[in-house]
Amino acid sequence: MHELMSEGRRTPPHWAVRQRALMQQMERAAAPFVAHATRPDGTLVWRRQWTSMDGTDNAYEAFLSFPLFYLLGASDDMLGLARREFDAITWQFEDYGTVEREFVTGFDWFHHSESYTYLYYLAMADPDGYKERARAVKFAAMYTGDDPLAPNYDVERRMLRSPLNGSRGPRFQTYERDWNYHRPILSGYLAPYEDLPGADSSDPLFKVDWTDDVVFEQVLAQINARMTRGDVPLNLSAASLVTHAYLYTGESRYRDWVLDYLQAWIERRDANGGLVPDNVGPHGRIGELMDGKWWGGYYGWRWPHGARNIVEPALVAGSCALLMTGDPSWLELARSQLDRLWELRRQEDGIIKVPARHGDQGWFDFRPPDPYLYIHLWYLSQSDADRARLEERFPGWPQWTQLPADWGAAKAGICPPTAWYAFNAGGHPAYPEQVLDSTCGCVIRALDRLDRDDSDPEQRECYHFQNLNPVVPEALVQMTMGTPAAIYNGGLLQSHLRYFDPGQRRAGLPEDVAALVEQVTGDGACVLLVNLDPVRERSVVLQAGGFAEHEFTGASLEADDSAALELNAAAQPATRTADGSRSAGAALPARQLTVRLGPGAQARVRLGLRRFAHAPTYAMPDMG
Repeated sequence: MHELMSEGRRTPPHWAVRQRALMQQMERAAAPFVAHATRPDGTLVWRRQWTSMDGTDNAYEAFLSFPLFYLLGASDDMLGLARREFDAITWQFEDYGTVEREFVTGFDWFHHSESYTYLYYLAMADPDGYKERARAVKFAAMYTGDDPLAPNYDVERRMLRSPLNGSRGPRFQTYERDWNYHRPILSGYLAPYEDLPGADSSDPLFKVDWTDDVVFEQVLAQINARMTRGDVPLNLSAASLVTHAYLYTGESRYRDWVLDYLQAWIERRDANGGLVPDNVGPHGRIGELMDGKWWGGYYGWRWPHGARNIVEPALVAGSCALLMTGDPSWLELARSQLDRLWELRRQEDGIIKVPARHGDQGWFDFRPPDPYLYIHLWYLSQSDADRARLEERFPGWPQWTQLPADWGAAKAGICPPTAWYAFNAGGHPAYPEQVLDSTCGCVIRALDRLDRDDSDPEQRECYHFQNLNPVVPEALVQMTMGTPAAIYNGGLLQSHLRYFDPGQRRAGLPEDVAALVEQVTGDGACVLLVNLDPVRERSVVLQAGGFAEHEFTGASLEADDSAALELNAAAQPATRTADGSRSAGAALPARQLTVRLGPGAQARVRLGLRRFAHAPTYAMPDMG
């Protein structure tokens, strides 16, 4: 085991004290949320009946932050609650009829991807859980063609057979009960088709009234005729579920499935002139059920959200392929679509906008580009070219210092990565205090909403519990692990660093240890570790990569002259740096490194890194 040691008490920085206090605050806040939202058996205090396709994902989303918080260093109770809630919600929705064999019976990967990041965080939190491992293998089989009860995958054509899929296989027909809950909501979206009888489609953003029974029958007939058979880019997010099984087992067949399926979509893009088609018919032909049109599919270029549902799944699948192969070229499918949209840009009132949608009238719904996926693309590739894309397309990025007032209220707490990116680039030194302030505000506002909630359980919306959850650790993930965090819809949590507690032999920062990743690059990282306990020594294991896929090529520890530096027998001698501090380097390469922090000590560790040097795994590191 490679080891560095720092000794000498120092006054801890303010951010470190606040970071640990905030973690304790979130742990305390979890208790009233769980008490309010769940019954003694863990099921949600919610409706007695539920028939909509939608809603199951929202139940899981209300608690998926719990295992994420645990793997940062929250108490063991958080992991116990995370497991209890996953099991209870699964049982509850099996009783409703939307889950069978522990998996959603038949819905789309926009919603599957929101549900099952929960599983990925549970695996990272404790990879030795037998139940989670068994689920990973069982669920992957539903998508690789190995489960006869869920024949979702057409092996010959390398395609998923429907946008609606799950434990019962492809779902080719939908019914009124599947849509009833969302009919009022969908009336606020643009219409799914431009040739609905009697509709005025002169405005490409025209809407129709889904609550009108006659209109709804027409919409439903077209959906079942055109959208529910064949493949769509949204299904690329299934790659993370199959990669999840690979991370448990290391079996190459899971990696091969992801690469093969991603390659099939690359070929479809190439056959369509460089644009990913949003619908592939049951015989594998582009536009087969859409009169030859490459647009108009389910969660495609037109409806309901547009371009993001093309680019994001491509990036999720590409990131999985990169993780398993180390080959960054797999990111090109997503990158190519961002580039095509940029080529179509236009300027309106001095603002550059790109199209979000395509329909019979061509490209429309022009909007300013969103930096979210660009930042994730750069982080995954760490390439100069992708950084240049950011600098060209977002010339105001140094001013990305604001965060929404209450980012914790939406989607279980997605913290935008823009402020983190500015900090990493050296343009936002106030980020640590800012992100702690904003997270604390999110916790307080969630608790206030919780206190005011006197709603009738029978009338609660499917997403009711998400913005009541005060456990919102995503900003802490950015701060401590040096990553923009996972892509919310299905992404795995890829990072430069992870932490483990060798004393407790578990994932996460040890008690009283705070961490701030000050910078990440393509070949290194710099992290400041602080032991807030002035009496006891703490040790922390640093792992190279979220899944031990990277390798430390070097490590140096810097401190003021008042701090002693020691290394084990495998280390190089300490040296004095140009700024007068002393540094010491450990003999590497290695996938893990132990840093011992004396009572009240701090350590700034500069790490060399070779990315994607090893096959990724959920397995815990050797902690001696």
